[in-house]
Amino acid sequence: MLQLVWLRDHMQFSNTMAEWLHRQFTYEFTGQPLADWQHEFAEGQTNGDWPSLIALEDGQLLGGAALATNDLPERPELGPWLACVFIATHARKRGLAEQLIEGICIAAKSGGCSQLYLHTHDRHDYYARRGWQVLECFQAWEKEQWLMTRTL
Repeated sequence: MLQLVWLRDHMQFSNTMAEWLHRQFTYEFTGQPLADWQHEFAEGQTNGDWPSLIALEDGQLLGGAALATNDLPERPELGPWLACVFIATHARKRGLAEQLIEGICIAAKSGGCSQLYLHTHDRHDYYARRGWQVLECFQAWEKEQWLMTRTL
C-alpha cells in the first residue's frame, strides 16, 4: 500500500534519498561529497532546512520531495521552496511526483505560507501544467534554469 509520510519519522531512508538526489542533481553538489550531503540532509529533517515527504510502498522507498527553506543561494530573499523532487526509475509514470508535490504544497499552506518557489533546468513545462508560473530564466551551474512560483 502506498504511503506518503515524513522522512523524519522514517530516517532509515534518509541516506538513500540523499544519495539519489546527489546522483540526480550532480551539478548542484559540485564540491560537496556525498557523505557531507547525507549528513546535511539528515539534519535538515529536524532543523527545518529540508523536511521531506517520501513515498513508501511495502517498506520500499519510491521517492520524495522537500519543503526547503533555501534552495537557491543566489536568491535568499525567496522561499520556502519545493525542492529535491525525485522518483526512483522503477516507480515513475504512476503520478507519485504530483502527489508528493501536492503534499508539500499542502504542508506549506498549513504552515502559513501563501507562495512557494522552485527552480528547474528541464521540467518547467511539467510544473507550468500544474499551476506554477515562470518568474524568470537564469543561468546557474552552467545550465539554463527556470525560477517558478505557485500561489497556495
